[in-house]
Amino acid sequence: MSLLFRPRRLRRTATLRRMVRETTLGAQDLIAPLFIAEGRGIARPIGSMPGHAQLSADRIDREVDDLAELRVPAVLLFGIPAQKDAQGSGAWAANGPVPSAIRAIKRRAPDMAVVADVCMCEYTDHGHCGVLSPEPGSGDVQNDPTLELLARAAVAYADAGADIVAPSAMMDGQVAAIRAALDAAGHQGVPILAYAAKFASAFYGPFREAAESTPQFGDRRAYQMDPANAREALREVALDAAEGADMLMVKPAGAYLDIISAVRARYDLPLAAYQVSGEYAMIKAAAQNGWIDERRAALESLIAIKRAGADLIISYYAKEALRWLAQE
Repeated sequence: MSLLFRPRRLRRTATLRRMVRETTLGAQDLIAPLFIAEGRGIARPIGSMPGHAQLSADRIDREVDDLAELRVPAVLLFGIPAQKDAQGSGAWAANGPVPSAIRAIKRRAPDMAVVADVCMCEYTDHGHCGVLSPEPGSGDVQNDPTLELLARAAVAYADAGADIVAPSAMMDGQVAAIRAALDAAGHQGVPILAYAAKFASAFYGPFREAAESTPQFGDRRAYQMDPANAREALREVALDAAEGADMLMVKPAGAYLDIISAVRARYDLPLAAYQVSGEYAMIKAAAQNGWIDERRAALESLIAIKRAGADLIISYYAKEALRWLAQE
């Protein structure tokens, strides 16, 4: 049988496959998350996330050096305070874990972009992402009072030198509130990376161990998105874009490639996707049991996210992926 075009001709060797590859992955595409514990001399391994640990600001030099050597352009910081309260006041403490880490990173690697996650769940004693209603037993998170605290935290991170702030609490109006507060504090040049479509996902489990942010009661489905809803996701993205978001994010990534693709088709803003802790942990666990090839599975998952339309990928595989790619 003679065919005019035989697709297999271009798959015959590794060199040919690289030459015609449509989607590529490199250091410029990746952001590495870090968990910063308040205190000194802390390096606590995270059991559900092999290869990752809670680090105090004085113990992040090696991690920053590794990332800089691999040319990872940015890190995303989550803070774990020594003390928590109902308001989450540690979130805006000038010498709290995130501001301390921002300053340490900027001393060590001035060109590395530092993204500060802005949420209350790591800092509140109840584990929810905002201020609770005073009504006894309600457990409701109050939207507007929470906006004031998110804005206060964002300003504290910008004061410390954060290059980008990333509100993740899924409060209505959070982007507008933070933009106004940043501008009023003289941080007009600090962009906002909005967790625009953040779903109430089962894939966050290991993160809650890592960030010590498990809710003490209930769950977050009253403010994070229903995984069944795609059209609602686009409405959420539209609101954040209209409020002044400079960059958009879809979280999680792997189970929401359709959302990434839809957002990419409708918006020209830079688009990030978060390959979350559960996605990382599943690949790690399967590989440790010998069920899959970790390198191939991890890289395939990252390429899928990029192919769906993400410009940036937040991933716990950032370091390993770049080391693997360097070997190809």
